[in-house]
Amino acid sequence: FVTLYTLYIDPIADTFAYCLMRNHFHLFVRIKPSALEITLSKTPTPSQSFSNLFNAYTKTINQQRPRTGSLFEHPFHRIPVTTDAYFLYLIAYIHRNPQKHGFVKDFRDWPYSSYGALLSQRPTRLQRNTVLSWFDGVEHFVEAHTTAPNENHVPGASDDDWVE
Repeated sequence: FVTLYTLYIDPIADTFAYCLMRNHFHLFVRIKPSALEITLSKTPTPSQSFSNLFNAYTKTINQQRPRTGSLFEHPFHRIPVTTDAYFLYLIAYIHRNPQKHGFVKDFRDWPYSSYGALLSQRPTRLQRNTVLSWFDGVEHFVEAHTTAPNENHVPGASDDDWVE
């Protein structure tokens, strides 16, 4: 999935956070302005790039296992992030998701999320500096993850925007 994500999504989007789980995943991306420009080139639209990712991943899984058909719900869910508070909320929500769903007792133990990569010094395609600057540094980033986000009050999102 990560290899295909790099191929199809890195060219058109900046990635702030992710979490890959057994039955679903969360991606926090911002479409690059260049990907939104209407051109006459053969560059796929952002929606087509995501479709290409999902189709390529499905084909790979279907070839590895004796199965056919789609792996994903249609359509995939998108939520606009319109406030700073919502940005901060979603980062912690995404990282804490494996604990919420009972995959691990502590979300920091889940190896398939961006939490550790955002804290490390290793090279990454994530927008680490942007994320950490929104939290005013590593200390506040870690602190913001210490309590589960209040899903009954999602800052900056209307009830119509919130999709699980």
